[in-house]
Amino acid sequence: MKVLILGSGAREHALAWAIERSKRNAGLFCLPGNAGTEDLALNLPGDPADPATVIKAWKSSGADLVVVGPEAPLAAGVADALRAEGAKVFGPGASAAMLESSKSFGRALADKAGVPCARTERFKTLPDFERWLGSHRGGRSAWASGTLVLKKSGLAAGKGVFESADRSELASFAAQVLADDELLVEEYLSGYELSVFALTDGTDYAILPPCADHKKALAGNLGPNTGGMGAICPVPSADKALMAMVDKHIVAPTFKMMAKEGLGYRGVLFFGIMVTQSGPKLLEYNVRWGDPETQSLFPLLATDPLDMLEAAAAGSVAGMEARLRDQAAVGVTVASGGYPGAYAKGIPVDELPPSDHNALVFHAGTARSKGRKLVTGGGRCFTVVGLGADYFEAHTHAMEAARKVRFEGAWFRPDIGKAFFLD
Repeated sequence: MKVLILGSGAREHALAWAIERSKRNAGLFCLPGNAGTEDLALNLPGDPADPATVIKAWKSSGADLVVVGPEAPLAAGVADALRAEGAKVFGPGASAAMLESSKSFGRALADKAGVPCARTERFKTLPDFERWLGSHRGGRSAWASGTLVLKKSGLAAGKGVFESADRSELASFAAQVLADDELLVEEYLSGYELSVFALTDGTDYAILPPCADHKKALAGNLGPNTGGMGAICPVPSADKALMAMVDKHIVAPTFKMMAKEGLGYRGVLFFGIMVTQSGPKLLEYNVRWGDPETQSLFPLLATDPLDMLEAAAAGSVAGMEARLRDQAAVGVTVASGGYPGAYAKGIPVDELPPSDHNALVFHAGTARSKGRKLVTGGGRCFTVVGLGADYFEAHTHAMEAARKVRFEGAWFRPDIGKAFFLD
């Protein structure tokens, strides 16, 4: 089977790595890919969010399956355009992609489905938000008197969330969002995050082993939110009982409501969940594989990834079970100085460890200079994934490899996954 992957991040590099190892792989293409995928696939130039460019690449490559990695092409209707041409596509059309491209839309569907979520208010103007904020800072509403979570409704590359109890900071962030988008204000939930992926063929679904992302920039879950500083798989606390609750109260009601609303699609639905003392609650929907969760999940798969992807895109996932090898994975993001704020691009990479049985290195947006020197291309530059018999061995391998990723300003969060093993 020939496969075309859309995107240029570490998620797409991890997908390419897994697909290239499949016994069914007969040719692999990435549009546009990065300096890492060029060792596994033929990188094709172009904008993955431009339907005409993608259709041309699909036809010229002869790909039997198109896997859409990032959210922007999905929101732009690339999957719709490909299916109209007869392509087999892993990923939703633009209407279903609104579950992610509009957090307001996604939350409305969750509310109709009766999915447990944080209490939420929505605002379209700054004066309305400021009036509401002023009336709730005096303790007249218990949930709104402490830390609040502000979210940009539209796509924000994982950085459209702000948490604070300071009125001036909240108003400043709200002003930025409301200049051109809708604002969601949510109750602050305490607990730990769980990333749950469900393959869907438009009718049935199959839940994969969950991962745990780490959104905060700094150790101890401190600092600003990011697109993800690392992830672990498996998650020790995500036992059968917890996953049964997630399915019963969040996943199943969501798919039932999606069917009722005509939003079924072929791909993966990502449930961002906060596990609280009162049970799991939905944070948000995403309509693609998570980044950095993909980098930790796919290296552990014992199931052929092409069997999974094709079943969702062109077959049935009923009865499918994604099996993991008896190992642990710890993914650590190596970021550029300044991230998640302003950062430089095109920084020469001085050293990069090779991928081996102990650790894998996935590139995110990297490129080659005219002299073929490897250079950075974004804020999150690499994901190093340590593998081991258990979490502790995997974490050791991840740290050893992350320290060998060297470019000016490189940094990483050293405590990915540790909180799950503290008494």
